Amino acid sequence: MTTESTGQARSYPTGIGTSTTDRIELLGLDLADDVLGQVSFGELAYWLATKRRPTPGQLRVFEAALVSLADHGYTPTAIAARMTYYSAPDSIQGAIASGLLGGGSRFLGVTEDTGQFLAGIVQGLGDDPPSTEDGWDAVAREAVSAAKSDGRKVPGIGHPVHKHGDPRTPVMFRIAREAEVFGPHLALFEAIGRVHPEVLGRTLPLNGAGVAGAALADAGLPLGLLRGFALLARTAGLIGHLAEEQQNPVGPAIYAEVDRNATYVAPEQ
Repeated sequence: MTTESTGQARSYPTGIGTSTTDRIELLGLDLADDVLGQVSFGELAYWLATKRRPTPGQLRVFEAALVSLADHGYTPTAIAARMTYYSAPDSIQGAIASGLLGGGSRFLGVTEDTGQFLAGIVQGLGDDPPSTEDGWDAVAREAVSAAKSDGRKVPGIGHPVHKHGDPRTPVMFRIAREAEVFGPHLALFEAIGRVHPEVLGRTLPLNGAGVAGAALADAGLPLGLLRGFALLARTAGLIGHLAEEQQNPVGPAIYAEVDRNATYVAPEQ
């Protein structure tokens, strides 16, 4: 039975925005009069995701995390965007989309994976989290030991380039402390950095994607959207790569390098 046949009115509620002939409303405000020129893009992104305005400290940490994730050189996401642009220069949206589609467990997705991992442990602590480094170390030691026993990786540690320390990590810790947004997720992540060598038998750096996930969780962002924020940040980096590709393309050289050095191996019959 359809809605029309029952006489019930359709309703698709949203608290994001709407528009009329002469007005655009966003989050309950007049976009032209109350938002334009008064709200930064970072603040608006936070507001849209949470339906609440961030505190100055939350906004500082949020924007710092976005900046930290914007670009990391010739990652697979950047190469994918450049190659798609070479193939379809008439489709800038396709090039950006192809780069974003590569945000997974190895690149960009680590932000959400780490946030979710930490949150699962923090939530299990209830209303009585540790108040000392030793207390957090004990929690971290148990968490890393459990992951090792289960054959799971601890997200947010290790990096293919920054073998001896990710330069973003200590800065994010400092900014969160200065902004008074250093909460249980960052405290636990910091403790994992201290104790994991004794459990795993090797020392790995706390990576930038991981600390961003911890920081975003402490800043009050929804855990299920953390990968979305990593993609939001990387969109800016991809636009930069595509702007560079328009001026000094490397896509043709990458294509030629692979094509000219491809080795055909016939499948066994």
